[in-house]
Amino acid sequence: MDIAEVAKRSGLPASTLRYYEEKGLIASVGRQGLRRTFDPGVVEQLALISLGQAAGFSLDEIAQMFTPDRRPNIKRKMLEDKADQVDSMIKRLRAMSRGLRHAAVCPAPSHMECPSFRRLLKAASTGTLDSLTEKEARRTR
Repeated sequence: MDIAEVAKRSGLPASTLRYYEEKGLIASVGRQGLRRTFDPGVVEQLALISLGQAAGFSLDEIAQMFTPDRRPNIKRKMLEDKADQVDSMIKRLRAMSRGLRHAAVCPAPSHMECPSFRRLLKAASTGTLDSLTEKEARRTR
């Protein structure tokens, strides 16, 4: 299948496909005139790349998920580590959401006078939002 067909099926521009080929994520199997041609299995590879990106993996990390002949070989440890990172991000975002909701309805004259908001501000400045205990988090609701 030529590059235009792969672009159409995957929803990715041809420039992205060429970039992925340059990075070694996919490989063309030849040319039809001036156009690259690909094995039909490349669409599944592109789906895996898209899924990896959606999960927050870098292209270099995604490249490690393929064998030299471009077959999927995903290390479970990589998935566990990424899941831990996502869980940590979720905790930070939940704390931020609680802080924003609290700030929106806090009766204190100023947000800077609110003890709950001050705790969240301190956690944000020290990069410890995800370490707020559930008890502390409940105080910001």
